[in-house]
Amino acid sequence: MIRDSISSTLAPQPSWFTAKRLLAIFCIINLLNYVDRGAIASNGVNGKRSECTKSGTCSSGSGIQGDFDLNNFQDGVISSAFMVGLLLASPIFASLAKSVNPFRLIGVGLTVWTFATAGCGLSINFWSITICRMMVGVGEASFISLAAPFIDDNAPVDQKTAWLGVFYMCIPTGIAVGYVYGGLVGSLLNWRWAFGIEALLMLPFAILGFVMKPLQLKGFSHTGSKRPLTSVQTSCTEAVASPCQDGSFQTRNDSMDDSKSAPGILNQFTRFWMDMKVLLLDKVYVVNILGIFLKICSIIGFVKRFNLCFPVVWFAPKEYHFGSNY
Repeated sequence: MIRDSISSTLAPQPSWFTAKRLLAIFCIINLLNYVDRGAIASNGVNGKRSECTKSGTCSSGSGIQGDFDLNNFQDGVISSAFMVGLLLASPIFASLAKSVNPFRLIGVGLTVWTFATAGCGLSINFWSITICRMMVGVGEASFISLAAPFIDDNAPVDQKTAWLGVFYMCIPTGIAVGYVYGGLVGSLLNWRWAFGIEALLMLPFAILGFVMKPLQLKGFSHTGSKRPLTSVQTSCTEAVASPCQDGSFQTRNDSMDDSKSAPGILNQFTRFWMDMKVLLLDKVYVVNILGIFLKICSIIGFVKRFNLCFPVVWFAPKEYHFGSNY
């Protein structure tokens, strides 16, 4: 009886929570992430360099390339810089989730993403926008590495695959919307506004990550505990029942005593290093990561080099097409 009452109060669901509401919030956030990726590749945001003909007639540049006078290499770096932050930060956030509430980590990541995206719009040169794009990847890493487990935990058992499919459908949808969005905003306003609007749209979700009562992932301890839970039995050992004079029982959380003696930062670093060691020794993981990175860089470079337009944006005006230089 005591064990049942303890396990039932370990991770009470917050009042705002419903599984469908969580899915909707995560889908919107995922959509915004990939709208940003599509926007920076669009002609309205990426733009073109200023060019001069043999007769001496020069055309003014536009977008990021025109404002910062980027060469092809620098343009490619900006388009793929977020991958550096994403690849470096994803295992860090995943490791921190063992001792820090994962829902709060998503809030931290979305805050970094919001400020980094706003920084892209305020950038003054190649290096400033490159650093901001790397930080965008850092912010996205917390969401990418932790959102899917939340969905898997809370989706109905017979609909887990469908829910994850809906979540990942936001990837191509967001990129497609981003191409058109970047072209429209870049042409009607300015390429800097595209990043500013994205930051404003993400800001409410970053705030919600801190003000809402956090959810818990299965297998991790409730708020206040510094240790991950592996089972209901493990969690029960942390809450020790002791008899009172009146015959009732009271519980105490031993994890609070343990956390005082924990080495803190050193313990976090050791746990992270052990996780990274396991990942780097996994050949399948290493090959997949390198393959994804090379695939994305190759596609972006190929499309930009040969001025191709994706069919998904053929309905848009020609000057909005990704890779078109006019």
